[in-house]
Amino acid sequence: MRIDLTPKAVEKVKQIMAQQNPAPAGLRVAVVGGGCSGFSYQMNFESQSNGVDKVYEFDGLKVFVDQASMIYIDGTKIDYVETLEGAGFKFDNPNARTTCGCGSSFSA
Repeated sequence: MRIDLTPKAVEKVKQIMAQQNPAPAGLRVAVVGGGCSGFSYQMNFESQSNGVDKVYEFDGLKVFVDQASMIYIDGTKIDYVETLEGAGFKFDNPNARTTCGCGSSFSA
């Protein structure tokens, strides 16, 4: 099981983390129920792993994913994009059957 963050996404997360006090240990990526398509992505800073997380490291950035979320986001690529309409993190999830118009929720 695997997720991937692009270098641009890693850079942006590290930039935001540097502004936090106290500094977090890493980023948690999760899937929660809700959103217009059934599931939505969640990203939060964490002070530590809960011990059963899958922990990934990208250029010094630790990313924590709980086991339940991993089922839904295995193989997902997370990028940071900037367009004329705005900027944000984009999830390219091969497990998503449908997504909502804004791309923040999906069904599996």
